[in-house]
Amino acid sequence: MKKIFVLLLLLLSITSFGQGQVPRDSIKAQQLREIEVTGQKPTIERLAKERDTFIFAGKKTEVIQLENLNANITEKTPRQLFAKVPGVFVYDMDGSGNQVNIATRGLDPHRGWEFNIRKNGIITNSDMYGYPASHYSMPMEAVQRIEIVRGTGSLQYGAQFGGMLNYVSKQPDTTKAIGLESIAAAGSFGLLSTYNAISGTVGKFSYYAYYSRRTSDGYRDNSQTDYDAQGVILRYQPTKALRVSAEFARSNYIYQIPGPLTDSMFRANPRMATRGRNYFNPDIYVPSLTVDYLLSDNTQLQWTSSAVLGNRNSVQFDKPANVADRIDPLTLQYAPRQVDIDQFHSYTSELRLRHRYQLGALPATLVTGLQLMRNNLHRSQLGKGTTGTDFDLTLSQPGWGRDLNFITKNMAIFAENRLLLSSKFSLSPGIRLESGQSDMSGQITYYQAQQLPNTIKHRFPLLGINADYEWRAGHNFYAGFSQAYRPVIFKDIIPASTFERADKNLKDATGYNLEAGYRGQLAAFNWDVSLFQLRYNNRLGSLMQTDEAGDFYILRTNTGNSLTRGLEFFTEYQQQLAPDWHFSLFTSTCFMEARYLQAQVRQGNENVSIKGNQVEGVPQVISRNGMTIRHQPFSLSVLYSYTAKSYADPLNTEISPANGAVGLVPAYGILDVNAAYRISRQIQLKVNLNNVFNTHYFTKRPSFYPGPGIWPSDGRSVNAAIGIKI
Repeated sequence: MKKIFVLLLLLLSITSFGQGQVPRDSIKAQQLREIEVTGQKPTIERLAKERDTFIFAGKKTEVIQLENLNANITEKTPRQLFAKVPGVFVYDMDGSGNQVNIATRGLDPHRGWEFNIRKNGIITNSDMYGYPASHYSMPMEAVQRIEIVRGTGSLQYGAQFGGMLNYVSKQPDTTKAIGLESIAAAGSFGLLSTYNAISGTVGKFSYYAYYSRRTSDGYRDNSQTDYDAQGVILRYQPTKALRVSAEFARSNYIYQIPGPLTDSMFRANPRMATRGRNYFNPDIYVPSLTVDYLLSDNTQLQWTSSAVLGNRNSVQFDKPANVADRIDPLTLQYAPRQVDIDQFHSYTSELRLRHRYQLGALPATLVTGLQLMRNNLHRSQLGKGTTGTDFDLTLSQPGWGRDLNFITKNMAIFAENRLLLSSKFSLSPGIRLESGQSDMSGQITYYQAQQLPNTIKHRFPLLGINADYEWRAGHNFYAGFSQAYRPVIFKDIIPASTFERADKNLKDATGYNLEAGYRGQLAAFNWDVSLFQLRYNNRLGSLMQTDEAGDFYILRTNTGNSLTRGLEFFTEYQQQLAPDWHFSLFTSTCFMEARYLQAQVRQGNENVSIKGNQVEGVPQVISRNGMTIRHQPFSLSVLYSYTAKSYADPLNTEISPANGAVGLVPAYGILDVNAAYRISRQIQLKVNLNNVFNTHYFTKRPSFYPGPGIWPSDGRSVNAAIGIKI
C-alpha cells in the first residue's frame, strides 16, 4: 500500500509537465488569486537571484518558511522540517531535539559537517579544519526560515561539498517597543519545553532576545536530555545606509547516551539501553558583530567578525555493544569511564563587497570578498574518569592519553561575477583561492613523540560557473559547476593505537558538484527537477602496510575516489476546494547511485579493492510525500517518508557480526500527522503525532561517535504546543 501511495504521487507529479502554455498575464493573475484565497505564505520558496552581497542565480536553492509549516518544531524532527527538500538524508543519533544531522547527495550527515552551517549568515561549524561538525544547536522556535544553497554555492561560502545551510532567526519587531512571544510544549516520554522571547524597536535601536529550555526522558531507556539555549540580537541603524548588528547565542545540553545495540538486541527491544553511565555535553557560544554599509545605490559592503567558543565533553564506557558495563564482583565497582574534552577557539572575519555596474551595454554584478580564519582546537582524550554513574568529567588520575592541539590559519579570496547577456540569460563565473595550514602538536602516551607532529597545507584554486535562463515568467532553467574540497580533519590524523600511523602526505579531499535543473509553476502546479553529479576524491580510510623491518601496521591515508549521480524531484499541487478550503499535495524524491571508483580498504591483514561497491550510508531512494488540508483556522498535514536500504561500510557487508558494527541498514517508511488550530490572532495550538505506526527502524551504523552498532530511532510519540504572541 505504501509503494502504491508513492507511485501515485510520482505519477501525479510527472503529469504537471504535460500542461499547455498560458499567457504571462494569466500566470500573474493566478498567483494573486492564490494569495487571496489561502491567506498563507508558501512553506517552500527559492532564493532571489541576488540578495545583499550574495549571488544565487543559476544555483539550486530552497527556502523553508517555518511560520505556516505543520511540523514537530519542538523536537526539530528533520524529516518534517526538510520534507520538501529532495534528497535530505536524516541521521538520528543524539535523541530528539538535540541536533539536526542531515546531508544531501550522498554525503556524510554527522552533525551536518558537509555543510557550511550558518546562523543569520554567521558560521557555526565548530572548527572548519579540525572538527567541522556544528555542535551549536539553535531552538527551532527561534527560527523564521531555513535557507539551503546546494554544492555549487561553495565558492561564495566555503569549500564544503554540501553547500550552505543557513538558519535565519526571527527578527526584531519593528511595529512596537515591546513584543512578547511564548511557546510551551509537552509530550511523550516526559517531554517538557518552553520558549520565551521579547523584541521591539525604539527609535534607531531594535532588539530580539529569547530563552529556551527543554527536558525529556527520551524514547529509549537511559536517554534523558536537559537542554537550554539563549540568544540576543541588538541592532542599531543610524542612517538608511548603515546598520550595525551584534549577536550572541549559546546552546548547552547534557544527553545521557543509551549505547549501541546489536541486531538481536534491536529485534528483541529497540528501547533497551546497553549503557547507563555515558553522557555527552556540548556547551557552545557564538558571538558576532556585523556591519552593513550601503556605499551607493550600486555598492554594498558587509563585514562580519564572529567566533565559535566552548567545549564538547563526553564521559563514556566506550566499548562495543556486546560488551556489558557491569560491576566488578571483586571491587564492587564499575570500570572507570573514558573522559574526552574538545575546546574550541574558532575565529572568522569575512569582508564582502557587492557592486553593480555596466560592462559595455551589459548589466553585471560583482561579488567579492576576503575570509580569514584562525582556529585552535585543543583535544584532551583518553582521560581516566570515575567509576560513578552521573555526569562527571573528573579524572581519577591526572593526565590524558592524548593531549593535542590543532591550529589552523587560513585565508580565502573569492569573486563571482554575474553577467546578464540578455534580459533572460545570465552567466556567473567565479573563483575561490584557499591558502592555509594546519599544524598538530602535543603528545600521545602510546605513540612515539618524534612521529607525532603533522602539518597539512591547504592550497587550492577553486573554479565554478553558473548559468540561469528565465524562459518565461515562472519557468527557470539553471545549471552550475563548482569545485570543492574538504580539509583533512583532526580525527583523520590521530593514530588510535600503537598499531596505527598517520600518513604524513595526506591530501585534502577534492572534487566537484555538477547540476542542472528546471523549476517553475503552471496553474496549480509548481516544481523543481534537477540532475546532479558529485565527484569525491581522496577519501580517507585505513590500509595495511609493511615497514622496513617487515612488520605490519595500519596506515591512515587516502584510499580512493567515489562518484555520486542522482535525480532530485519536487512537485506540489495546490487547489482551492471551496471558498474556505485549500488542498495541497506534494512529492519530494531523490534517486541516487553512489559508487567507489579506484579505491581500496583494509580487510583483516590485507587490502582489497572496493571498485564498484556502493558508498556506505547512501540509500538509492529517499522519498517524502504529503498532503495538507486547510480550513481556516484549522490545518491538517500527513507526511509519509521512505528511505531505501544502505550499507554501513565500504565492503558492503550484508550480514552483521555479533557487535552490530556493520551490515545492512534496512529500508524504512514513517507516517506522521501534524495539525494546527489558530484560536485567535495571538494564540495557536499545534499537535504532532510522530511515527503513527510505531515503526522500529534505525538510520545508520556509525563507525565512531556515539559508538559502532545500531542506534534506534524514536517510535510513536505525540506532543502538543501552544504559542502566544502579543
